[in-house]
Amino acid sequence: MEIGIIGLPSVGKTTLFNIVTRNRVKTGGYAAGNAPNLGVATVPDARLTWLSEQFHPKKTTYATVNFVDVAGLVEGATKKDAFSSQFLAALRAVDALVHVVRVFDDPAVPHPNETIDPVRDIHTVDTELILGDMGVVEKRLERLQQDIAKGRNRAEAEKEQALFLRLQTCLEGEQPLRALEFSEQEKHALRGYTFLSLKPLVYAINLGEGQAFDPSMLTGLPTDTVDGVLRVNGNSALAFQGKVEEEIAQLPEEEVADFLEAMGIEEPAAHRLIRTCYYVLDVISFFTVGEDECRAWTTRRGDTAPMAAGRIHSDLERGFIRAESFTYADLRRLGTVAAVKEAGLFRLEGKDHVVEDGEILNIRFNV
Repeated sequence: MEIGIIGLPSVGKTTLFNIVTRNRVKTGGYAAGNAPNLGVATVPDARLTWLSEQFHPKKTTYATVNFVDVAGLVEGATKKDAFSSQFLAALRAVDALVHVVRVFDDPAVPHPNETIDPVRDIHTVDTELILGDMGVVEKRLERLQQDIAKGRNRAEAEKEQALFLRLQTCLEGEQPLRALEFSEQEKHALRGYTFLSLKPLVYAINLGEGQAFDPSMLTGLPTDTVDGVLRVNGNSALAFQGKVEEEIAQLPEEEVADFLEAMGIEEPAAHRLIRTCYYVLDVISFFTVGEDECRAWTTRRGDTAPMAAGRIHSDLERGFIRAESFTYADLRRLGTVAAVKEAGLFRLEGKDHVVEDGEILNIRFNV
């Protein structure tokens, strides 16, 4: 899973990157020509920690998420030759986008547009993503029109043309493509285009030290809470104090809890961001346990047991026979695998079994 961090210059993109990956990349002075910063974040999971304490494995492996910190977007940036192909490729390859929005005011870090206006900034970046997609749609429509005129796969070309005309209408209305609903067939047809405004989006609202989030900071944009997740303008969001959280990310692990308590922060921003990314991508965790290793794996919600097995290794999906399955919740409640079996909660699942969050699997396979 790969997440791209975007936003205007001087809003705290690299600060957030350092927070979530525990890196020490220099902040400030980031230009469009710079190569993206790449880092890996460990996914915190108290369930895996507990499983490791029970099974005492030689190795405990937490899931990870890759983060890509790209140069600051500016108005007009998506015009031809404004960004390098390396920059665009980095954005188009990610699974979701985190848009860092500046609310903090710091004279030492001037805003590129001189004033602090998060609603304006959100509109600027959203518009650039929409314009970037518009260029792709227009080029594809030109090609489809040529194919139709020449009679090449006319029926398929006309079907695709109708889909792309719908995309064009959406974008011309200054709406991101994620505002549309698509059939599974349409999703498959669009898979290779990696549209920027179609990717799931999270707003990361960068506050000043001691500043609390207030919806009035984003007056004009709808703000509510769904499933316990803050939503702004229809997209998931979280607020964080960038400078403070960056200090926390650089502390030794044993000092973090005391610092958080002193600052009145219930949970580190890194944990909240990763959890929000899991939410918008609709992914879950399952586990494998044993003497050699306890490990967390990530799979899409709704994946079957063979598909989840494929996250471990392609051979396990190809040669899948069955999965031995029980849940973390049952094991935690009953204490031992033997007790889980005695309670009739240890199951053998076939190829149609849909994996649930927190499930513990042992894959039986033959290749």
